[in-house]
Amino acid sequence: MSTTITPVEPAEPVPAPGGRRWPRRFARPGAAVLSGLLLFASFPPRPLWWLALPGFALLGWTLRDRRPRAGFGLGFLAGLGFLLPLLKWTGEEVGPLPWVALAAVSALFIGVVGVGIAAVSRLPAWPVLAASVWILGEAARARVPFGGFPWGKIAFGQADGVFLPLAAVGGTPVLGFAVVLCGFGLYEVVRQVLAHRAGRGDDTHDTEDTEDTERDGGGGRTDGAARPVRRTAVAVAVLSVLVPVAGALAALPLVDDSAEDGTATVAAIQGNVPRLGLDFNAQRRAVLDNHAERTEQLAADVKAGKEPRPDFVLWPENSSDLDPFRNGDARLVIDDAVKAIGVPTVVGSVLSPDTGKLRNSLIEWEPGKGPVATYDKRHVQPFGEYIPMRSFVRIFSSDADRVRRDFGPGDKVGVFDLAGTKVGLATCYEAAFDWAVRDTVTHGAQMITVPSNNATFGRSEMTYQQLAMSRVRAVEHSRAVVVPVTSGVSAMIMPDGEVVDETKMFTPDALVREMPLRSSRTPATRMGTLPEALLAAIAVGGLGWAGTRAVRARRRPAADDAG
Repeated sequence: MSTTITPVEPAEPVPAPGGRRWPRRFARPGAAVLSGLLLFASFPPRPLWWLALPGFALLGWTLRDRRPRAGFGLGFLAGLGFLLPLLKWTGEEVGPLPWVALAAVSALFIGVVGVGIAAVSRLPAWPVLAASVWILGEAARARVPFGGFPWGKIAFGQADGVFLPLAAVGGTPVLGFAVVLCGFGLYEVVRQVLAHRAGRGDDTHDTEDTEDTERDGGGGRTDGAARPVRRTAVAVAVLSVLVPVAGALAALPLVDDSAEDGTATVAAIQGNVPRLGLDFNAQRRAVLDNHAERTEQLAADVKAGKEPRPDFVLWPENSSDLDPFRNGDARLVIDDAVKAIGVPTVVGSVLSPDTGKLRNSLIEWEPGKGPVATYDKRHVQPFGEYIPMRSFVRIFSSDADRVRRDFGPGDKVGVFDLAGTKVGLATCYEAAFDWAVRDTVTHGAQMITVPSNNATFGRSEMTYQQLAMSRVRAVEHSRAVVVPVTSGVSAMIMPDGEVVDETKMFTPDALVREMPLRSSRTPATRMGTLPEALLAAIAVGGLGWAGTRAVRARRRPAADDAG
């Protein structure tokens, strides 16, 4: 009796913890963080706007075909990689806790966006839908909580980019959409090229995604059925890259810096502050004196023929934190400076009413007449100019009590008539909000000023980020923008977004320049929130489509079992 021995195949070794699977497990989380860092690096003061494209391409790879929980986690990591370094200036004087908290809360929005992008990534034309979901997330973050925090909108990193003309077409939503779409399109082009080389159909997913795809109802097609699908997918991928670029080139004629209504010679005063940080508020008289003295020096330069005579002068926000309606000395200092220069001057001040909240105001001051008009900042900054939930916030930061009396918002659009020129007013933080700048143009502004105070944030990148916002607003509404800042960077911006003059940080200075005046309205100005609403509707439609497909995929196995 003979015995046949069958050779036994050696068992596959089971990867030990810490083996090969660990690098793959961390590949997507690492890529998510890296995508966020690329987005951060695309923002000023770095002129690396194009880094947003590989940033979104990498984010597309990270989120494609992910489940909702993974999409949220990966989106949140990308948000932290982006917003933690971007918002570092918020902790310049108050420590890391408020900075990290703000970045984390803002990153939660990107986490939710990650869920949406993962969901629509299985649909045809997914780059369009995913880019719309991103803009929907930005729209939400610009409105809630506490009136929103739109800092870090992708459009604000594109002041030097080729897509900038699209701001005149549909504002920051259309500009941001084009950048995100192009980034996702780049990833889809690469994906299709790799799929073609591997001889796979369009709906073939990465090996590690196969189990998820089958569970969600995905499956391979025959080669014949896959060909038209692949052609369509390739066309969508290519168009996702080409259409935003072609749109930006087509929008170039909208970028116009001609002087439709003539010109105005404008002076922007940067008086500087004695010391950096939150304590600049304790130096109120010194800050006022600095701006008055720099204005009087300009008056002397004009008299000597060294500078042209301005039609009006713009001081920054908080240039007089002493209320000139209550403080006779402050009123006298301002009045003397305005008389010396002899033209209307806009003074940034803090007004203290007998009752109610403080007002962050701009005052139109006429030589020989004194104050003739005021504008109260309409969007005051939460946790900066007022403290929501003060007793709760105090638990985490004693700096909450630095704001002893809350500021309240104004309710009127700011447009001053300065020597015959209608100047729109958007104070500092308001430049981040689409409506706050657009309102001034629809109310007749021929140019815009964004008086700001960045002394609280030291030598951080904040002033450059905010300057980029003003450059985008210039193109969006085809208006010259003048940015007077207490400590820098003050700047003169043409309607095409070009900075033609600027100061150094923490250096007393005066910019004097002839600026074009314009009254025509761009499509972005005329349409207002309509482009954003349309993109949000596309996003909601895509999410609804993805949800419907997911429900059908879950029902199909149950129906098969019942049959």
